[in-house]
Amino acid sequence: MQRETVLDRWIERLSRRFAQRSSRRSLLARLGVALVGGALLPLLPVDRSGQFRRARAQAFFENAQAEDDTQCNYWRYCAMDGYLCTCCNGGVTACPPGAEPSPTSWVGSCVNPQDGNTYLIAYRDCCGKEVCGRCPCLSTEGEMPVYRPQLSNDIDWCFGARSMVYHCTGAGIVGRA
Repeated sequence: MQRETVLDRWIERLSRRFAQRSSRRSLLARLGVALVGGALLPLLPVDRSGQFRRARAQAFFENAQAEDDTQCNYWRYCAMDGYLCTCCNGGVTACPPGAEPSPTSWVGSCVNPQDGNTYLIAYRDCCGKEVCGRCPCLSTEGEMPVYRPQLSNDIDWCFGARSMVYHCTGAGIVGRA
């Protein structure tokens, strides 16, 4: 003879109420949705790049210098993506003759190795001439995907200029971060 416990009676009542209020089809449909949803859960995007970004940023800051602005490891270029205007007859903040600065820019935070301070840098594309092609630099410190455009360096930032033709990129200090 089996003993019936309070828990057994409670589960039986709960099961009978559930069976009276739902059909087999709805139960199978809910079970199918749960199984398919559970199987798709690992496919959702997860940003695991944070540790790699920090490692790349640390490597850049360890090798950054403040003397030669024609090199990719110049401290202001920590988030640079493009050709350096300093190699294309321009300056760190000046476009070469015949090119005009874009009114839009992306930003990055770079550490000056001379004073140890972090500065907000505005990367402004110079537009209107063919691509310079000298001194290509690709630094991705702090870069975000294109859906975060203010922090994406993969966009042609010649919006609002007379020409959308990209020439080179300058790096002006906005202020201390």
